[in-house]
Order: sequence, then structure tokens, then C-alpha cells
Amino acid sequence: MTTQQLILSLVLATMVFSVALDLKVGDFQRVAQAPRAVICGLIPQFILLPVGTWIATLLLDLPPNVEAAMILVAACPGGSLSNVITHLGRGNAALSVSVSAVASVIALFATPFNFSWMIASNPATAAWLRTLDLDPSGIWLSLLLLLAVPMGLGLLMSHQLPALTARIRKPLGNFAVIALLLFIVAGLIKERQLLTLGLLPLLLIVVLHNASGLFFGWITSIAMRVSEKDRRAVMIEGGMQNSGLALGIIGVQFNSDLGMVTLASLWGIWHIVSGLSLAYWWRGKDARLAH
Repeated sequence: MTTQQLILSLVLATMVFSVALDLKVGDFQRVAQAPRAVICGLIPQFILLPVGTWIATLLLDLPPNVEAAMILVAACPGGSLSNVITHLGRGNAALSVSVSAVASVIALFATPFNFSWMIASNPATAAWLRTLDLDPSGIWLSLLLLLAVPMGLGLLMSHQLPALTARIRKPLGNFAVIALLLFIVAGLIKERQLLTLGLLPLLLIVVLHNASGLFFGWITSIAMRVSEKDRRAVMIEGGMQNSGLALGIIGVQFNSDLGMVTLASLWGIWHIVSGLSLAYWWRGKDARLAH
């Protein structure tokens, strides 16, 4: 792990910890008693977005490496950032964490499976077919260190030290927002050499791709009639794929192909922008309804 990856991991763990301070064990018990909402959050990630992306790549005449990157991003599960965005948007953060945990385990099998059949059945990308060799220990370690440990510590602190929790909850919440904004700035600076007018068509693809994930989350939650807070969590889980995992796979399996790296990097920046925008739109909506 590089120094940059270590810092990013520590920041993400701190953000998940801050989310946990606002949660109680009872929140997860309610989720466990209503597994339909968890299933609702998994359907967009592992069925609707991958299949929808596959159909789009069949219809669109894009370079094979761009189509392969779209398929790979769609095959990846959501990441820890979705939990923070859901919390900021006043959705069901306990549901978001539960969906992320289950999705990370399912991804051990579903990500290679979805990517393989989609890329093999598309004539333009068939030559790009590779056997994905995901290391299960890596995903389990990420799940443990970035989700389970900080979430457990946050829940324990909230239960055992309520006074201290009350004092640090707001500063940590502010840190989460600032960290997200810094991620965007850092991503733009890192990829500044790619920020040209020629990148606009690829950015448009990323924006529409991300919007389709959010839409699939929304339509699934409407069809399954979950609550408003659950709907927000499902939408964010559907629209925030783990682009970091996609970039790691691209680096190992595809020799850091420039077109694939560019699309996955743009996705990593844009899904934070769209997620934050949606979260603050929801907060504004709640404020208007409260008056």
C-alpha cells in the first residue's frame, strides 16, 4: 500500500467512524428484521446497472477499452463513501452500511462473473476478455479495516461514552464533508493533464452512467415500496460504485490502459460530486418540509 492509499484509507475509516456515532445497535436490528430493504439495495448494484451497462455498450459505438471500463465499473460493488453520503443526505445509514457489507462479500463472486460474461458477449470487447483474479483476502481486509472496525468502534463509543460522543460528533461530521471536497480537488489535480475539451464526451458518458445507477436505485426502491430514508440509501448504493477497486483491477489486469484509467478516474471524481449534490438537495428538501 502506498502512502497515498494509506492516508486515503485512514480518512475513509475516520469518516465511517463519524457515521457510526449517529447510529445505534437498534438501527441494525431493524434492518435485520426487514431484509427486503437490503435486497432492494443489492438489485441495482448486481443486476440492473451491469445489465443496463452491457446493453448500452452493445448499442453505442465506443472504443473497446472505454466499453470495457464501463462494464468493469458497473460490475464493482459500492464503496465506503456511499455510507457517508447516505448519512449526509439523512438516509438510512444503517441500511447503507449493511448493503455495503453484504455487497462486498457478494462481489468476490459476482464481480468476476458479471464482468466476464458481459465483456465476452460484446463483440467489440470480446478481445479484451481477461480472467479476473480478485484476491479475497484483500476485499475481506478492506471490509474489516474500512467498515467493520471503525463502525464497531463508533457504535461502542456512542453507547459507552455518550457525553464525549456528543462533543466530537459535529467536528467529525464537518471533517467528513471537508474530506469529500478535498477528494474532488485532489482527483482533479492528479488528473489535470487529462482535463481538456477532448475529455468532455467521456465525462458525459460517466455522468449518464452514474445517473443510470441512481435511477435504477430509485426505480427499484419505488417498486419494492421502501421508506423515504431507505430509498435514499438504495439510490446512493446504486450510483456509487467502487471505482478504486476498478482502478486496481485495471492496473493489475490491463496494464493501466489509459482509456480505462481515465474513465474509472472520472467516475471516482464525479460520483462524489453527484452524491454530495443529491445529499444536500435532500437536506434542503427536509428543511423546507420542516417549516
